[in-house]
Amino acid sequence: MQETVKIGILYSTTGPYGSMGRDARDGADFAYHDYRAAGGTRVELAFFDPHADLAAYVEGARHLIRDEGCRHIVGTITSAARKEVIPLVEKHDGLLWYMCPYEGFEANENVLYIGGCPNQHLIPLFEHLIPRHGAHPYLVGANYVWGWEMNRLARELINNVGGTVLGERYLPLEETDVERIVADIAEKRPSFVLNNLIGPSSYAFLAAMKKLGERDPAFLPENCPVASCDLQECELTDIDDGAGIGQLCAASYFDSLDTAENLAFKARLQAWRPGERKVSSVFASAYTAVSLCIAAIEAAGSEEPAKVRDKIVSRSWPTLFGEMHIDPDTNHAALPFLLGQINPEDGFDVIAARPALPADPYLTGATLTLKPKLRVVS
Repeated sequence: MQETVKIGILYSTTGPYGSMGRDARDGADFAYHDYRAAGGTRVELAFFDPHADLAAYVEGARHLIRDEGCRHIVGTITSAARKEVIPLVEKHDGLLWYMCPYEGFEANENVLYIGGCPNQHLIPLFEHLIPRHGAHPYLVGANYVWGWEMNRLARELINNVGGTVLGERYLPLEETDVERIVADIAEKRPSFVLNNLIGPSSYAFLAAMKKLGERDPAFLPENCPVASCDLQECELTDIDDGAGIGQLCAASYFDSLDTAENLAFKARLQAWRPGERKVSSVFASAYTAVSLCIAAIEAAGSEEPAKVRDKIVSRSWPTLFGEMHIDPDTNHAALPFLLGQINPEDGFDVIAARPALPADPYLTGATLTLKPKLRVVS
């Protein structure tokens, strides 16, 4: 292995999903801190910030690969950015470590998927919601890949169980005029709302739904919950005071997990950067991606992407998510399902959980069974 290996970190820390990008970058930074604290010296990180400009993601990936010499890039938040970067990573035979939940229906030899796909978040979320609230949801989403595909899949799942989607609306990123959507929801009275909005759009929507619940108790979270698969602890402080309390989010990690590994992790983080912060799923996932990348490079004795990939899929690895195995056929990680409910302390209480689920990105074997597979947390 050459004297110094550089891993590229590609996150936007500004714009509509800037809070997630900042948390992801911090997670990558903390993984590097832990590596250096353990005596590691051969690996360095190289950072590029596209500032939420989709075209700049390609520029950033090109800079990291050509100018910095990175064979591995950890990064991108949105699916749109991931899809922009993949062709360049393929061209240079690199490896992209993608660590956000996404809409599935993708597998690539040059990408390792550390975030969840729909059989790990959306399907178990619906298996929790439908028996309790009914199969007549309203779907809202950001007007790009994530919103379109998640809502398309939601429609199929609802149709398969004989339900009805009562409405479906989209907003551009950063659009906060949600009143017409909320008025439509008030009129159609769905059993729950699936929220695939991003950033400020999502925050404004949650604030408007809180006001609707105050006017009409049928729309309080316990009666008509708003559920997401992409909301993070780092975003909760951006939502109007109390607007998100009681609403739901599916994820593979929450700060409130009471495990020895998570408590030790948060103690190390507090020692590194003292202060009040909750660890988000994107922070934990970026930390995990960088840590696994470094560990696999050192285990392989090479930064050659093919050798690193072979090493990473050859065994399970201890992580904050538990023992993590990455499927050699799809390059996707097996991940637990957790259902979090927003609490008044800008965090999530875990109210249901399921052990690690093998990824099924093309849903070849997954169906919406509505059988009681979840462990309800008292």
